Amino acid sequence: MRVFITGATGFVGGHVARSYAAEGASLRLLTRQTSRLDSLAGIDADMVTGDLREPAKLRSALQGCDALIHVAADYRLWVRDPDQMYASNVTGTRELLKLACEAGVQRIVYTSSVATMGFQRDGTIVDEATPVSLAEMIGHYKRSKFLGELEVIQAAKAGQHVMILNPTTPIGPGDSKPTPTGRIIVDFLNKNFPAYVDTGLNLVDVAEVARMHVVALERGTPGERYILGGENLTLKQILDRMSAITGLPSPTMKVPHGVAMAFAFFEENFTGRLRGKEPRATVEAVRMGKKMMFASSAKAERELGFQVLPIYNALRTAIEWFVSHGYAPPLDGHTA
Repeated sequence: MRVFITGATGFVGGHVARSYAAEGASLRLLTRQTSRLDSLAGIDADMVTGDLREPAKLRSALQGCDALIHVAADYRLWVRDPDQMYASNVTGTRELLKLACEAGVQRIVYTSSVATMGFQRDGTIVDEATPVSLAEMIGHYKRSKFLGELEVIQAAKAGQHVMILNPTTPIGPGDSKPTPTGRIIVDFLNKNFPAYVDTGLNLVDVAEVARMHVVALERGTPGERYILGGENLTLKQILDRMSAITGLPSPTMKVPHGVAMAFAFFEENFTGRLRGKEPRATVEAVRMGKKMMFASSAKAERELGFQVLPIYNALRTAIEWFVSHGYAPPLDGHTA
């Protein structure tokens, strides 16, 4: 089976590529000219240089492929030019699906995000059936992924065999960028996490997310969404678990959302707009933090054989990877 994977140089995409390589698939991987290829070391694959913002140039890459695994996305919580994000996550997705149809690609898996779900402030555990609308999407990233999903659902209704996977917050080794979640770990390891806000996340082992990208190709129902999650934890619980693993102190001061919002507003305007650097906190992230992003993966368990795993091992291996790759200082031999 020949599989075309977009986003293979990213955190989740790299793990997905390795999962398919382990299954013996013939791989064709999309990379950008600026992409680092570290995550693909040792993988036997044809490399294709391209960009989702120029989908027409990917036409030849899809020829002869049996499956498309569309993992690539512009995943940032702060962006100077939002139009570029929509060009990748919405227009790029729509056009890539059209090209796959023209090329006769039989099966497609689209990697969305749990960010498109209808989260509540009271910590209600949501699932794929929880009502949600575009108006509830906070910020350009969430809106672009929500709109991208709609494109995929429309394609499925038109007859394409495409499934949607909605990972929660993947954790594990190899988060080289790092992702916004990876930055939480890096900041903690570098003792740059003096306080916390009252929010919650669902953490999932990236290895299990990658496995599902292989399984869903055969067992997923076209047009259906599948949440891939693990443990529902408050931010304080996550910090406490990292403290237990590393021996580093967990912050004890809780910051009101109003204070966090003021700091984020300053960071966006001073660090982002005036200095042209990525801010340490964003208004979008603080607004998202007012909701507890707790989710259920029961549907994926039932229909795909997904396993909800304790997050300890993935969190520990992520910490070890960040330390061993120079993102944080050595831990003096302490890892629980």
